[in-house]
Amino acid sequence: MNISISVLLAMALITPVQAAKIAMDDQSQLLASPQSAADETYFQSPRESELPNNAFGELVREGRAIFVDTQKNAPQHVGNGMNCTNCHLEQGRQANSAPLWGAYPMYPAYRKKNDKVNTYAERLQGCFQFSMNAKNVPAADSHVINALSVYSYWLATGAPTAQVLPGRGYPEVPAPSGGHDLAKGEQIYVAQCAVCHGADGQGQKSADEYVFPPLWGKYSFNWGAGMHRINTAAGFIKSSMPLGKGNSLSDEEAWHVAAFMNSHERPQDPRLVDGSIETTREKYHANDVDFYGQVIDGVLIGQGSQ
Repeated sequence: MNISISVLLAMALITPVQAAKIAMDDQSQLLASPQSAADETYFQSPRESELPNNAFGELVREGRAIFVDTQKNAPQHVGNGMNCTNCHLEQGRQANSAPLWGAYPMYPAYRKKNDKVNTYAERLQGCFQFSMNAKNVPAADSHVINALSVYSYWLATGAPTAQVLPGRGYPEVPAPSGGHDLAKGEQIYVAQCAVCHGADGQGQKSADEYVFPPLWGKYSFNWGAGMHRINTAAGFIKSSMPLGKGNSLSDEEAWHVAAFMNSHERPQDPRLVDGSIETTREKYHANDVDFYGQVIDGVLIGQGSQ
């Protein structure tokens, strides 16, 4: 903004209420970037073999263990069948899959989602509240948040601060000119996704632990998670799915299958306002590309899986 500091201070002194309404850039939502060239060079995190054998190295390893198998190593804070690494692939290292090395250096940051400047610890708490559907969100100064923060810090070793790195978030995939098609999305899901996530989208378990996460239903991420947005899911799917075959789907196919996935019910948005889906949509989902609060085949979406 081309406004001098003195002018801003004058505005704050004269009209403090209005000053609180000054718009701020949202740095939080794993900002999308144009699809990257195949030969683009991405930031490289240090190797685990480089970790020192001291208290710092031990906490990094513990953070990695929590990140990779959250269900097992932080079960008190997991309310579904998800692990952190389900949305941040290769232990939080993979470019274009919201890698931790791209997120950690961007905090503290203002987030539109809660309209305040967040610390990285608060960002992690949001992941537990929404993506992990936790009823018991770990405290900002808890051991779990500390371990995950230290793991993220280590992965970002050498990364510049407050700079959006290539591959930081999920790619921005253009929407189909004719809009998304749920019927086509179902066909793509059956052909490309059901083998891992199940015909009913409920994932797969080995013993009592999910090895492939549920994509909808009561054990999936809730309606407040970023992945419930069709455009966000399309970017993730385009770059990383099917697992090991990223970029094998077309842009249109990624959108269609993302829409199909997110047209199903899932746990309620924990920010539900006065029990009203309509009010919650107006307050928290008005600018989202999603189905929350919309009617599909005569059914109101957003009632929440029980």
